Amino acid sequence: MDPSYSLAVRLTCEFIGTAILIILGNGTVANVHLKGSKGYRGGWSLIAMGYGFGVMIPAIMFGGISGNLINPAFTIGLATWGLFPWSEVAPYIVAQMLGAIAGQVAIVVTHKPYYDQTTNPEDILATFSTINAAHSRLNGFLSELLGSVVLFSCALAIITSPLTENEPAVAHLALGFLVWGLVAGLGGPTGPALNPARDLGPRMVHAVLPLRHKGSSQWDYAWVPVAAPILGGIIGVGGWYLLLG
Repeated sequence: MDPSYSLAVRLTCEFIGTAILIILGNGTVANVHLKGSKGYRGGWSLIAMGYGFGVMIPAIMFGGISGNLINPAFTIGLATWGLFPWSEVAPYIVAQMLGAIAGQVAIVVTHKPYYDQTTNPEDILATFSTINAAHSRLNGFLSELLGSVVLFSCALAIITSPLTENEPAVAHLALGFLVWGLVAGLGGPTGPALNPARDLGPRMVHAVLPLRHKGSSQWDYAWVPVAAPILGGIIGVGGWYLLLG
């Protein structure tokens, strides 16, 4: 994050960056899950790649401006350990949430004919938010927690590594590969979200839009991809801070 940029500029970058994450990530899920799409049933590898690029591209664009946090859990984790000002936490989270909502609305608009052809409610919900494959909140929480701890601790280690400190673009590329690997390796149980905005914002869109066959928004599970990443952010950032910070 570069404090020489105004807060308004940095919030705009967080909004756009989070929207890009959703457009590329959830857009790939829509491509795979919605009937009639050219990528229909394209497989989990395609989804993992989409989320990897969804983090990599805005990181290269905005990492040197806003920090490209694009994740409330990361924002809270950094602030908890004194690495981000608490006064900017709420504005950052609002920008991230609005970006996630905007990105999801863009996906629905561009994929509406394919939503209309899809009759499985869980296929539709998967293009918005995460679902635990075993329908277990405990399994979902543990999976999201593990992934979040790995994500945030590894992300900080990559960004601050002596190998990348003079090559920020390399670090941002590596972040994309980190997310790609995490979604590929831990995607089976939940998706995963690893990001409250990535799940909650689109779930809100799912709840209000009148899509055919959309079914339940599964609000009984919605707290899991919010609480687990936040706890994972505090643990992951704290682990890095205590060891290397």
